[in-house]
Amino acid sequence: MPRDSAMLLAGIDGGILDTENEVFCFFTKKLAYVKKKQYLCTQNEFIMKRIINPWTQTPGYNCFGCSPNNPIGARMSFFEDGDSIVSVWRPTQNHQSWLNTLHGGMQAVLLDEVCGWVVFHLLKTAGVTAKMEMRYIKPVSTLQDYIKLRAYLKEMRRNVAIVQGELYGADGTLLCECTCTYFTFPQEKAKEEMGYVPSEVEDKNYTWEECLNM
Repeated sequence: MPRDSAMLLAGIDGGILDTENEVFCFFTKKLAYVKKKQYLCTQNEFIMKRIINPWTQTPGYNCFGCSPNNPIGARMSFFEDGDSIVSVWRPTQNHQSWLNTLHGGMQAVLLDEVCGWVVFHLLKTAGVTAKMEMRYIKPVSTLQDYIKLRAYLKEMRRNVAIVQGELYGADGTLLCECTCTYFTFPQEKAKEEMGYVPSEVEDKNYTWEECLNM
C-alpha cells in the first residue's frame, strides 16, 4: 500500500488504527499486515532522536522556521525517526487566516522547513528549494493543541532531491501534504559557500509523549 493511501483512522496520539489488511504507523513508517483485525501502534513504539540545531550560535542566524531565538518565528525543532524527519508544532490564533483556521502560507512554511531538514540532516548537505507543490486536503484548526509534520526522501536524481512532506492533525488525520524539489550542493561547497554545518542528534531516545511535553 502506498504511503499516501494509508488509512488514518485513529483518534489517539501517535497511533493509527486501520481495519483493512494493511496499516501504516505514522512514526515508524512501516506497513504491518493483519487480517481483518484492528492494529494499534502504541505511543511506546515511537522512539526518536532529537536533532541538535548546529546554527543556534551562528551570528545573524534568525531563520523564521527553525531559529529558537526568533521572537516571531515558528521556532520549530526536529526529531530523527529512521529515514524521516518529524516535528511537533503548536498553532495559535496568531497564525490563522479565516477564523480558527491555520493560514495556508503558514502550512507551506512548516512543510518546507521539515522537508529542508531532510536535506540538512539526512542528506548531510545544503540545498535550495526549486519547486514546492502543495495539496491542501482539509482545514487545519488552530484550536488543536498541536500538529504533526513528517518528511522523507522520495527520490534522488543526481543532485536533485524530491522530498515528501505531510502535515497531520492531533487526531492523526492527514490535512495537508507537499512535494518539494531541492537542488543540493556537494558538501564541501555547502560548507564553504552556504555555511552548512553537519547536525548531530542527542544521545537520549524520546517517546512520542516526551516529544509532546517539550
